[in-house]
Amino acid sequence: MDSTVDAYGRAHWLLSPRRPRSHLDEPLDVSVVTVDAGRSHETRLTGVRLRSPRLGVLPFGGFVLAASRSRRGQEQVQVFDALGRPTGSFRVGDGIEELLVDEAGDLWIGYFDEGICGDDELSRPGLRHWSSDGDPLWQYRPGPGHSPIYQSYALNVDTRAVWACPYQDFPLLEIRHGRVVRVRENPVRGAGGFAVYGDRGVFLGPYGDHDRIVDCLITPEAVRPVGYGRLVRPDGRELRRRRLVCRRPLIYVQEKPYLGWGVLDIREF
Repeated sequence: MDSTVDAYGRAHWLLSPRRPRSHLDEPLDVSVVTVDAGRSHETRLTGVRLRSPRLGVLPFGGFVLAASRSRRGQEQVQVFDALGRPTGSFRVGDGIEELLVDEAGDLWIGYFDEGICGDDELSRPGLRHWSSDGDPLWQYRPGPGHSPIYQSYALNVDTRAVWACPYQDFPLLEIRHGRVVRVRENPVRGAGGFAVYGDRGVFLGPYGDHDRIVDCLITPEAVRPVGYGRLVRPDGRELRRRRLVCRRPLIYVQEKPYLGWGVLDIREF
């Protein structure tokens, strides 16, 4: 159903005993398989009411499931404890594009255009920060040098900062302490993911070129490309269709059929 890598580098797969229908007539029991340092264990989640949910993992046990689409009044986020028991539910708005949980257990959610441009006020900011209890902690607001978000394209969540490159102008937004502290011009358009380390940024998959790497210098004012390359599989073959999770210097890559995760660590090259 989904797979992710948490803030501590543990990989998780959300598995269903059957293919979900267009709607769930009754709650479903699913499993989360966690792999940590080569060891795996399974947690059974009971009473799942969501079809095709996104998976988030809380730092000290527990899980978050979120449906991408949601009508008004429909609670589309479910929270489960470390034993897989449901502990709460709430709503965060229609059109979830990205869901990442930080080390504190808070949710960072980026939205896609149908949610942002629709009539749902919760998703209209384009990027929001929620507690795992459903409390709104922060929402993006345009300011000097940065315009409204029309779609969340790439999101990187770290311990001290959150970075985003949203559509339409793809600025590199640096978010700390509940506010956008810096906005940098960025000529790399449409990247699916990126990693940041010191004054360096590496962007993966700009428009029309899903395995292209753009190596950049990050100055106080702008992102400046300094080199280009290709991300390939360990055996040298091209990447297939993939999903990405980005956490500071790391880009986690999972190719279709989404069975395993690879990692690009920009500190190593």
